[in-house]
Amino acid sequence: MTFVAPLVMGALNTTPDSFSDGGKYVTLETAMAQAAAMIDAGVNIIDVGGESTRPGAERVPVEEEQRRVIDVIRSIKSNYKILVSIDTMNAATAAAAIEAGADIINDVSGGLADEAMFSVAAQSQKHIVISHWRGFSTEMDSLNDYENVAKDVANELQKRIDTALAAGVTREQIIVDPGLGFAKDAEQNWQLVANLNELEKLGYPILVGASRKRFIAAALDELNPTSVSNGRRDMATAVLTALLLQRKLWGVRVHDVQATTDAIALVSALRNAEAE
Repeated sequence: MTFVAPLVMGALNTTPDSFSDGGKYVTLETAMAQAAAMIDAGVNIIDVGGESTRPGAERVPVEEEQRRVIDVIRSIKSNYKILVSIDTMNAATAAAAIEAGADIINDVSGGLADEAMFSVAAQSQKHIVISHWRGFSTEMDSLNDYENVAKDVANELQKRIDTALAAGVTREQIIVDPGLGFAKDAEQNWQLVANLNELEKLGYPILVGASRKRFIAAALDELNPTSVSNGRRDMATAVLTALLLQRKLWGVRVHDVQATTDAIALVSALRNAEAE
């Protein structure tokens, strides 16, 4: 059987304060240069976000969020034949992004931050990524009480899916995301990654976004994870992606597209050789 690779979603943060690349792509020129580099590296989806969700991050006004992302989305869609997702918790921003050409809504709050989000998805008929989430960045670290993290995440995602369906979103539109790093400590993130079969039981495509997150760094340097460079985190993310390809993932969200597409290419070569 031919190996089917997951889609690679490249993170394009147009924010001054994102945890790993804040300030790098705050102008249209720098954002477009990064988009071009990701396309050259084989990205399938460019995920444009204008509000940081790093631990402790404060909310930004919706007008400022839209100022950061709308022109970037419009420019990408005008210049390239590439899928674009809007990384937002605000329904108004999702709607504006779709009008600018966005193809996918990626809501890390799973519709909890803005109850109108599912209505926007239903009306637009665009795919929507529903992530596991328990609270905003300023409070999420205190919300990580689980009996069984994988089963609890799956159960809570099912509730969000039910709400989406009730709002008119179709099953075919829905993609689920375990929400790695959101209201989960390092050990819980690893337990969740190791037990993604609980999410598979939901029967929806799965997007995994482990890239550069704290639990990755903690595995490399438990005593001082903040000292782990983005380069080391990207390499570790690529290794984890390769290991996760034993599962049927819809997509992986990453910062270093080239490292990820290289890892997928190697797994693909090996799988195809085994199938001969």
